[in-house]
Amino acid sequence: MMKKDLREDVCMQIARFFYTSAIPFNCVKNHEFEKMCHLIGKYGMGLKPPSYYELRDKYLRKEVDNTMSLLEEHKALWRKSGCSIMSDGWTDKKKMSICNFLVNSPKGTIFLSSIDTLDISKTTDKVFEMIDDIVEQVGEENVVQIVTDNAANYKAAGEMLMEKRKKLFWTPCAAHCIDLMLEDLEKKIKVHELTIMKGSKITTFIYSRTLLITMLKHFTKGKDLIRPAVTRFATAYLTLECLFDNRNVLRTMFASKQWKGS
Repeated sequence: MMKKDLREDVCMQIARFFYTSAIPFNCVKNHEFEKMCHLIGKYGMGLKPPSYYELRDKYLRKEVDNTMSLLEEHKALWRKSGCSIMSDGWTDKKKMSICNFLVNSPKGTIFLSSIDTLDISKTTDKVFEMIDDIVEQVGEENVVQIVTDNAANYKAAGEMLMEKRKKLFWTPCAAHCIDLMLEDLEKKIKVHELTIMKGSKITTFIYSRTLLITMLKHFTKGKDLIRPAVTRFATAYLTLECLFDNRNVLRTMFASKQWKGS
């Protein structure tokens, strides 16, 4: 069999594995996927694939050990150059809330822990205790600053933390501050509120109908519109920007025979 035909068979089998296992296609962009294929080719014929037990036990334990080793490299740099602790709290549609903590340093950002805050009162004292415990885990001597959102309870907790631990700073999240500013613009300037509401109606109407989604992609040549949702960080304004950038295409679509016939 020619090498070209053999590659076709191999790629077809890889694709079939993705299809039957419901693996997202963008996983092929993971550099580990390319390394895996390279090592399989380097091994040659007769490779015995890892068993179910090996994947869930042996190699999982090895990967955990490898990850912990990488974390130690980050921690070593924390002691040398300091680090920033970043918190990100969110609530899902079922009102379940968690707060994620990450640590940033010149070596990069790593996930530290996730705390279920459903049963934690959002009072200043409780927030302070939660953040203070995280600082204790990382080591006060390693922490330069704490970054949280700009809510009143987090701001007060940050001030309490700086009072207790004199060598670190509390910093409000810039993205959250900008989001609050844009939210105030929407609430206090009527034209903003009306424009965002109209933009929301347009995108909601289009995206609630499969036929119109197909039509939209035809006229925009595959481009998508950002859909407004109950999310943070200026989603509504990004939607308006997208509508403005595609205004001529949308006008053409709304005046087309396909639209009138739909």
